[in-house]
Amino acid sequence: MKIGFIGLGIMGAPMAFNLKAAGHELFIPERRSLTPELRAAATAVLVDAAAVAEAAEIVILMVPDTPDVEHVLFGPHGVAEGLHPGKLVIDMSSIGPMETKNFAARVAKHGCDYLDAPVSGGEVGAKAATLTIMVGGPDAAFARALPLFEAMGKNITHVGSENGAGQTCKVCNQIIVALNIQAVAEALTFARKAGADPARVRQALMGGFASSKILEVHAERMINGTFKPGFRVKLHQKDLNIALSAAREMGMSLPNTAIAQQMFSSVAAHGGADLDHSALVKAVEGMAGL
Repeated sequence: MKIGFIGLGIMGAPMAFNLKAAGHELFIPERRSLTPELRAAATAVLVDAAAVAEAAEIVILMVPDTPDVEHVLFGPHGVAEGLHPGKLVIDMSSIGPMETKNFAARVAKHGCDYLDAPVSGGEVGAKAATLTIMVGGPDAAFARALPLFEAMGKNITHVGSENGAGQTCKVCNQIIVALNIQAVAEALTFARKAGADPARVRQALMGGFASSKILEVHAERMINGTFKPGFRVKLHQKDLNIALSAAREMGMSLPNTAIAQQMFSSVAAHGGADLDHSALVKAVEGMAGL
C-alpha cells in the first residue's frame, strides 16, 4: 500500500521502517530531523502533510499529544487538505478519547475513515515489531489496516467499532503501567534501604507471582541508574492527565493514578521530564533519603 507516515520519532521511525520492510511504499513530510536512513527508505519526501495525504492511500500519525494530532490533521497544509473520499487516517498517538471522536467526525466529512490505534511496547517493541496495538473504529477500516498493524505489532485487538475505544484502552494501559512502575520502584528502594541487593531481590521476584514486564525491564534500569528514554516521563504525565481528566468528567476517583502522577511530577521538577519513565524511582529514592 501507499502509506503516509507523519511523526518519525523514537517510536514512529522504527514503525515506518517495519512497514517498508513489509513491502509498503512510504511517503513522509520534509523535516530537518530526517535521518539519511529515513530518506533512503521513503518512496518520496514531500513538502508537507497535505502532500503526504494526497499521495497516500492510508495516512498514519505518531505524534506526542492531542494538540499535535489536531495541528497535523487540520492545521495549515495539514492532512485534511490532502484527503479525498476513500482514504484512511490512522492515529497511533496516545491522546484523549473524546478529542478522538471529534477528529474522526471531522475526517468523516471528507469521505474518509478514521481509526484510533495507540500502541504499547515502547521503543523496544517498535523496533522488534512486537507492539501491542489497541484499535477503535469501523470494522471495515480495521480489516483494511490489519496487514499494516501486523507489520508493526503482535498483540492486535479491535477494541470496538466506535472511535475512541482504542484510546480508552490505552488510558487503561497507562494507568496499569504507571502503578506497576511505582510498585517496583518502592519495592527496590525498600530492599536497598534495608541493606539487601536490589539486583538479587529482582532476580528472586522474577520467579514468583510478583513477576511482570516492568520488573523484568524497568527494574533493571532502576538498578543500573540508566534512564535513556524509551518512553519519557513527560509523555506518561500527559497520559495520566488524560486519565485523571476523564475520571473527573465521569465523576469517579483514581487515587493511586493521582499519586503516580505526583511522583512523575517530582521527577520532572528535578529536571527529569525527558528521562525514561522508570526514573520514577528517583522520586521514591529521594523520599527514602537515598
